[in-house]
Amino acid sequence: MIIGLDIGTSSTKAVAFDLEGNVLAIHSISYPILNPLEGHYEQDPEVIYRTCIDSIARVMNELQDHNKMLQPMCISVSSAMHGLIAVDKLGKPLTNCIIWADRRSEDIAIGLKANEKGRLLYQQTGTPIHPMSLLCKLIWIRSYDEKVFVRSHKFIGIKEFLFYRLFGIYLVDHSIASATGLFDIHQLTWSDLALNLAGISAEQLSTPVPVDHVSRLLDLDIAASMHIPEGTLFVIGGSDGCLANLGVGAVKPGVASVTVGTSGAIRVTCPLPNPEKKQRLFSYLLRPNEYIIGGAVNNGGVLRNWFRDTFLYESIEKIQDNDVTALLNVMIDSIDPGSEGLIFLPYLTGERAPHWNSNAKGVYFGIQLQHTKAHFARAMMEGMLFAIYSVGIALEENTGPIHKIYASGGLARSQNLVQMLADIFNKPVFIKNTVESSAWGAALIGMEALGIEFKQPIIEQAVSDVVDSAEKFYMPSGENHAVYLRNFEQFQRLYHKLEDEF
Repeated sequence: MIIGLDIGTSSTKAVAFDLEGNVLAIHSISYPILNPLEGHYEQDPEVIYRTCIDSIARVMNELQDHNKMLQPMCISVSSAMHGLIAVDKLGKPLTNCIIWADRRSEDIAIGLKANEKGRLLYQQTGTPIHPMSLLCKLIWIRSYDEKVFVRSHKFIGIKEFLFYRLFGIYLVDHSIASATGLFDIHQLTWSDLALNLAGISAEQLSTPVPVDHVSRLLDLDIAASMHIPEGTLFVIGGSDGCLANLGVGAVKPGVASVTVGTSGAIRVTCPLPNPEKKQRLFSYLLRPNEYIIGGAVNNGGVLRNWFRDTFLYESIEKIQDNDVTALLNVMIDSIDPGSEGLIFLPYLTGERAPHWNSNAKGVYFGIQLQHTKAHFARAMMEGMLFAIYSVGIALEENTGPIHKIYASGGLARSQNLVQMLADIFNKPVFIKNTVESSAWGAALIGMEALGIEFKQPIIEQAVSDVVDSAEKFYMPSGENHAVYLRNFEQFQRLYHKLEDEF
C-alpha cells in the first residue's frame, strides 16, 4: 500500500492505493483562502501542515476500521504550485503562504514582461511572467515589506514547509521548482538572472532534488501523530499538475489532461520544453526529458462556489441533503447547449493562460428576457470550459493536434460537464477509475522511487490507449460542437474588445 498525499488549494487529501491503483481509503480536509486585502490571497501554513498530518492519520484509522492492517510502503507527495512563505532561521513563518491567485505583484509582472529580461527569463524558466510566480512575489516583498525581506532566512513553498517540519532540511522537487520562475529548467539550477532580479541568493532557496528523492521519517512523535511507523519513507513527488498527467496516463503525444479543481488546466507531455514567442504556455519539468506543457486558468470550481453562494442560497436551504451539485446539474441539463446566446467571460479572479491578465473581469453578455437562472448557470459552466478550450487551441498550435482528453478533478464527477467538455473540444474524453489523478501520479512516482519490480507494467497500463482502462468515455456531438463554436468565437471577440476596459 502507498499513500498519495495531495496538498491542494482548497483541501488536502490522503489517498491509500494498492499497487494496482485501487483506492483503499481516502480522507480530505478543507481549509479557507484568506483575503486580507484586495488582490491578496493567502493561506495559513500551520493549518495546512496540521491538515497533512491529520489526513494521513485519518486514512490510517479508516484502514484499521476496515480490518486492513496495512502500513504504507511510502508516502509520496503532490502539491499545488506557486506558493511562497518567508521563514526565519528557526523555520517559523514570517508570512502566510501567498498562493497562485494572489495579484499584489501585478504591476511588477507587467513591467518585467515588457522588457528583454522578461523574455530571457521565460526562455530559461519556462514559467510565464505573472503575479503567480515566486519571482514577482519576491520582488514585491523586497519593495513593499522590507522588514520581512531582511528577516527572511528562506523563501519556500508549502511542500518545502512540510518537509522541513518532518526532516529538518529544505528540499524542493524539480517539478515544483520549475514553476517558480526562478529555476533554469535546462540546467536544473536556480537561475542567476532570476536571483539577481529578486535580490536573493541560491542559499535562500531550498535544495532542488529529483521527484523520486526519498527521505526517512525518524521523528517518533510525528510518526505517532500520523499513526505510521517510525522510519516510514517519504517520496518528495512533484506538482499537482505534472502528477495529474502521469496519473491519468497523458504522457504520449496527442493525449491531453484536463483537470478542474479550484482552478483548471490543460496539459500535454513533451520530451522538450516549448517556450513559445507569445509566452502563453508554461513548460514545467516532471522528470528528465519529460516536460508538461500547458496552461492554467484561474476560474474553475471557484465559479461554481461563487454561483452557489450568490444565486442559490435560498434554494440550498430547501434541499434536505444540501446536494448543490445535483441542483446545478438539473439546472444545466434543462437548458440547450449555447444557453440561447448567453455568454459568460469567467474571469472573476483575473486570468492566467492564455491571456495572463490579472486585471480581467467576469462578464455576462447577451442577456434577454427569456434568460433564467438556469441559463446563467449553464453559461457559467460553458464559459469556464471555453477558457480551457482557448488554452487548448494555443497548445495545439505549439505541440500538435490533441486526439483524446483525460479529465480529472471535480469536473470528472459531473457527467454533463464532461460531455460538455467533449462537445466543446470535439474530442473523446476519458475518465479513469479514480479521479484522484494527482495523488495516484504521486503514488506512481513512489513506486519508481522504491524500485518495485512491477512498476513499469503499472505505468504502461496507465498510458494505455485501451478503452477498458478508463471507467467511462464520452464521445463528442458534432451538432453541439457547431453551436459551441459559434458562441466561442464570440467569446473570443468579446475578450479582446473588453481587454482595455478591464
